[in-house]
Parts: sequence; C-alpha cells; structure tokens
Amino acid sequence: MRPVLPRPIHEIESDPSVLSGESREDSVAQEPSPATNGVNAAEAQPDASGPDANASDTHREAAIAKSFRGLGPIFRNRNFLTLWSGQVFSQIADKVYLVLMIAIISSQFEAPGQTISGWVSGIMIAFTIPAVLFGSLAGVYIDRWPKKPVLVLTNLIRGGLVAGLPGLLWLTQDSFTLAGLPIGFWILLIVTFFISTLTQFFAPAEQAALPLIVSQRNLLPANSLYTTTMMASVIVGFAVGEPLLAIADRLLVPLDGGSGVGKCVLVGVSYGVAGLLLLLLRTDETLSDVQEQAHVWQDIREGLAYLGRQAQVRSAVIQLVVLFSVFAALAVLAVRLAEVMPHLKSSQFGFLLAAAGVGMAIGAVSIGQFGQRFSRSVLGLGGSLGMAISLLGLSFFTQQLWPSLLLIGVLGLCAAIVGIPMQTTIQEKTPEEMRGKVFGLQNNVVNIALSLPLAVAGLAEAFLGLRVVFGLLAGLVTAGGLLTWSVANATATPDETAAKTAGTESAGGQ
Repeated sequence: MRPVLPRPIHEIESDPSVLSGESREDSVAQEPSPATNGVNAAEAQPDASGPDANASDTHREAAIAKSFRGLGPIFRNRNFLTLWSGQVFSQIADKVYLVLMIAIISSQFEAPGQTISGWVSGIMIAFTIPAVLFGSLAGVYIDRWPKKPVLVLTNLIRGGLVAGLPGLLWLTQDSFTLAGLPIGFWILLIVTFFISTLTQFFAPAEQAALPLIVSQRNLLPANSLYTTTMMASVIVGFAVGEPLLAIADRLLVPLDGGSGVGKCVLVGVSYGVAGLLLLLLRTDETLSDVQEQAHVWQDIREGLAYLGRQAQVRSAVIQLVVLFSVFAALAVLAVRLAEVMPHLKSSQFGFLLAAAGVGMAIGAVSIGQFGQRFSRSVLGLGGSLGMAISLLGLSFFTQQLWPSLLLIGVLGLCAAIVGIPMQTTIQEKTPEEMRGKVFGLQNNVVNIALSLPLAVAGLAEAFLGLRVVFGLLAGLVTAGGLLTWSVANATATPDETAAKTAGTESAGGQ
C-alpha cells in the first residue's frame, strides 16, 4: 500500500478547504473532474470555447466565490469553533474578574463612609501596567513559541490563581498592614498583575492562531465572531458580571456557609474551561524558528518598522484603538446616562450596555454573511459614520430611554461593521512570521485604550457634560474612519482595486 505522506505546507496554504475545514461539498468545485484526471480543462476539452465556455467559467467562478461566503464554512470548521469557544470563556472571565475585584473590595476592605474609587483605581493600575510593559514583549516570543501550549497554559494558570484567592485572603485576614494597606489587598494587586501579564501572552497567541486554522477567504466571517466576542465581552462583563457572581455565591452556600467563595470559583472555572477546550485545538503550524533566540528589542523595532511601512495595517490598528476607546468610555458614561434617565437607576446601566451587545450580534451576523461583498475600507468608513451619527443622537436624547436604547443598539451594530474588517485587514496583510510582533503591539495600545477612558471619561463628563462628551467621541470616530478610508484608497495596488471592482460587480449581480 502506498504510504500517506503529509502534504507540503505550500499546498496546505493554497487549499482553503484544508485550512478552513470546509466540507467536501464546499471544496468539490475547486477540484479537477475525475474525467480529466487532473489534466488542465482546456487540454481535456479542446473544443470548449466561445461564449458558452466563457459563461460556464463565469458561473463556476461565481459558485466557488459563493461557497466561501457567509458563516457556514467557519461553523463547519471544528478548529475554529474550538478556538472561539475558548475565547468566549476566557474573555468573559477577564471582564468579570474586574467586577469580582470590586465585590471583594466592597465586602472586605472598604470602610463605612469611605469611597471605593481609590481601591478600584489600584486594581486598574495593577491590571494596566503589564499591558504597557509586556504587550509588545509577549508578541516577540509568540512568534517563536507554538500557539496551543500558550493558549492552554495561560488560561489554566489564571484559573488557578483566581480559584486560590479565597484561601489566600482567609490566611491574611487578620495580618498586619504594609504601606498603610492590608496584606489581603496587596495579594489582590499581585494576583491581578500576574493575571494581566498572562493575558498579554494569551491575546496575541489567539490572534496569530486564527489565520493558521481559517483560510484567507473565510477570515472576514471568522473575525465577525472573534472581534465581536472581544468587544461584546467588555459590555457583557460589566452588565451581567454582578448577577452572575451573586448566583454563584447562592449556589455554593450549602458548601461554604455563605462566605462568598462562589464568586472566585465561577471566574476560575471559566478560565479553566477555556484552557480545557483549547486542548482540543489543532493548528498544524510550522515553526522553523522555534529554537532561534529572541532578540527582544530588535524584534519590537521590526514590528514597529513593519507598521511604519504598512499604512493599511497601521491605520487599521489606529481605528481599532479608537473603537475600543469609545466602548470603554461608553461603559463609564452609561452609568451617568442611567442616572439622569427618569425610568432607570444608575445600578441599571447594564440595560443600556445590553442594547449595544444586541447591536453587535446583529452586526456580526450581517458582516459574516454579506461583508465579503464590500471592500474593507468602505465597511470601515460606513461603520464609522454610523457610529458618529449614533453618538450625536445620544447627545440629544440623554433623558429618553427608548431612543437611547435604539441609538446604542445602532452604535453596537456599526461598531461590528468597523471592527471586524479592520481586524481582518491586519491578519490578511501581516505575514505569519510577523503576526506575534504586530498583534503584541496591537494589544499593547488597545489595552491602554481600554484603560485610559475608564479614568478620563468620568472626569470629562463631570466638567463638560454628557452632550459634549458624546459629541467629542463622534468626532473621534469620524476622524478614524476617514483616515482608514483615505489610506486604503491611497495605498491600494492595481490587483486590489480590480478585486474590489470584481467583488462589487459580483454582489450586484446576485
């Protein structure tokens, strides 16, 4: 029997059905007919010419293009579903973790009549420092390490750290203070620092793994789920974090006597489930340079230089930074928005954020199903203008519930239209050996973009008011959209321009 040998990597990279896990029915249109036995079609049928042959070619090309449109192919890709499932549990755990810290502080460290802001600011600083220090550094090593062990271990270790918090806090509950702070709070700061550090390695590894398991043709619908999950976790974590933690505490009352251990167990289990799911992932990556020693600063400079040369990638990163800044600010402003509305209390700001989550879900499905018919720059500009209009509308309806819910929903929908094509552009334009460096830098600036508005948005609203702040955010989003659109059109190659034209004509014909 003839032995079955592994396929060369160049064949795998050129075969979308292998990378994306499409079914046999999806890829059969690309394979040669058995009758031709792999011979060129023109040689097998020399008399097939003229208008009928051209029409047949057109229909065949349209059928092939149609087979790669929509969300169907990625839902048949088991590797993608594994990675996405791990992302869902990991991202939600990340965001609920901050809610967990607030709950622990309010129950164990906040004194009567004392504001909680100072304690929470310390946690936020501990969470932000690793993003600044290690975001780019992590990307350098991700290029040299296999992705699967990084994805699995970072989640399992984070789960263990969170699950061990109740025991550590119990051991130090009557201990001395250090620099005026209880030892228990220092433990929270240290654990938060390590969890954030591990996150800096998980995020670029996850982003670099996606193009390894999904074909380039299906990157846009894959990113429709990936990017929306990442953005929605910011909203969902804050909106449902407190109820989820309360439910976990109630469920474990028979075991812990109401000590509140359930909160930590929930977040730790979420990280653990993510790690266990990712054990099933197969990337089949080739790491020719795994043994190569990392030259940290040189590699970081190479990543920065690559962004300097690749205007489309650079502008996409900038637009993602703007996008995440807006939604981090919205998470803060929603509290004030709920406070000034007659029908809501400030503690019910989650209803407003949930509307953005619904809009994101609708946008994700729409982009995954129909987004391949439009160029990335057109989607980015259209989504940015839609976000700007929604933010301006919010500035005029700050005391009316239903118009605000509708506008926030449209804001979420347009955010998906912006974020998904931008993340796809970065993956498409970045070669495999540079992905870790570029995604590390991206995560570095995105994490800063998520942290700064949490501190600045509240102050800006206090001095300027909701209407002015929403107007400023609208201007920021518009500038980001125009920048990406102008750069994409200025740097488009003739082949890319032809592809955009062909795609538009194909979409119009259907």
